[in-house]
Amino acid sequence: MDLSIVVPVFNEQENLEPLIDEIHAALDGQLDYEIIYVNDGSTDETLSVLQTLRARDDRLRVLSHAISCGQSTAVRTGVKAARAPWIATLDGDGQNDPADIPSLYALVRQENRDPDLCMIAGWRRKRQDSRLKKFSSRLANGVRARVLKDDTPDTGCGLKLFTREIFLELPYFDHMHRFLPALVLRAGKKVQSVEVNHRPRNRGVSKYGVHNRLWTGIVDMLGVLWLQRRGKRPEITEL
Repeated sequence: MDLSIVVPVFNEQENLEPLIDEIHAALDGQLDYEIIYVNDGSTDETLSVLQTLRARDDRLRVLSHAISCGQSTAVRTGVKAARAPWIATLDGDGQNDPADIPSLYALVRQENRDPDLCMIAGWRRKRQDSRLKKFSSRLANGVRARVLKDDTPDTGCGLKLFTREIFLELPYFDHMHRFLPALVLRAGKKVQSVEVNHRPRNRGVSKYGVHNRLWTGIVDMLGVLWLQRRGKRPEITEL
């Protein structure tokens, strides 16, 4: 298997089938892949809809948290269950475009790829969000970039491609998904940002705003800074 697509969802019943159909349209005939949806304790009909879709889709796997544990934990649940060496993540709201996945995967399959390149981070240069949401994201990205120096313009983009191996080596904590590029760099690997398509949300309600984009991330950011300063990367020689 080439690729595992991991999609964490919380109360996204209206977006499930359209996004899954788009994933198939983008990848069928190009890659051997699986789709892993992680229901993070949804309180709407998300789980029942996923069960119905699973019954007729051999590529779809469904994992479910009994109670909501947050996006980072949902992503980790999916990655741990994944069968492929490469993982692509998507937000479940349909704003990420699955059609971008093949081009991202092509970058890591190049013969001359730097072996240390372990993550391709999506960059929503032309975001389709409200002014408030775009402002809060720019503010959070600017603060994070100054403090962590992760050289990534958009860590909040849900579309990322990375190796399962490197992800499972990273320190795990709630909200870690916001800091994946910094954590990958801390592990001595490389990250490349690539511009991707971003679309308006057509169904459902956003779960994120100014408060949980900036203020609740400050403590986490300082924790990542602490990890950066305490990290050691030994040079290993096998005799």
